[in-house]
Amino acid sequence: MFISISSFEVANDMAPEVKEAFRNRPHLVDDAPGFIKLQVLSPQENLNEIWLMTYWTDEESFQVWYKSHMYHDVHKGIPKGLKLVPGSVKVRGFEHVTE
Repeated sequence: MFISISSFEVANDMAPEVKEAFRNRPHLVDDAPGFIKLQVLSPQENLNEIWLMTYWTDEESFQVWYKSHMYHDVHKGIPKGLKLVPGSVKVRGFEHVTE
């Protein structure tokens, strides 16, 4: 299993709107080949920071989706006016070792 962890920090106090957008997301990624699940987290010490954990059967499935038009389509639900802290966006890949 492959896990992608993405994180970013909201710069303009729109974290509640971003979190609500994730709660109401259209689930476009759910039908992508190899997709297993998505979890959205926000650390208690910085509620403006958002972490996305997507679980995939393998890295290739993630890479195909990440480079696809579907990846861009899922970002259309981002709240208008959202600004991120410069340099805060990170995307990392992980090998799933055990539960």
